[in-house]
Amino acid sequence: MKKLFLLSAAAVMISTGAVAQSTVVTTTGTGHAAVVQIEPEYRTRIKSYVTEHRVRPIVKNEKIIVGATVPGDVELEAVPSDWGPSLTKYRYVYAGERVMLVDPATRTVVQEID
Repeated sequence: MKKLFLLSAAAVMISTGAVAQSTVVTTTGTGHAAVVQIEPEYRTRIKSYVTEHRVRPIVKNEKIIVGATVPGDVELEAVPSDWGPSLTKYRYVYAGERVMLVDPATRTVVQEID
């Protein structure tokens, strides 16, 4: 238990220094889901990109939410570099007027940008 607490405290201290960057990525204790925090200026860029490039939303019966796995028949789009260098490792899906960042290795949604 002490190890988990110390590891968590160390992660918080390390991520605090990363706040000046575009994103902070942390994983839950189970290691299954990641939380990506994106600064407001990058959120604005992402929303503008979707509007300017007229990205077509996908249509699925089930709602795509953070922590869920994106179905295999949904094409994941590459994240443009101007969204921030820390985000280029992710892919995205545009659904229901929301941009969902997806971990391409697991197809898990890690962040919603509405």
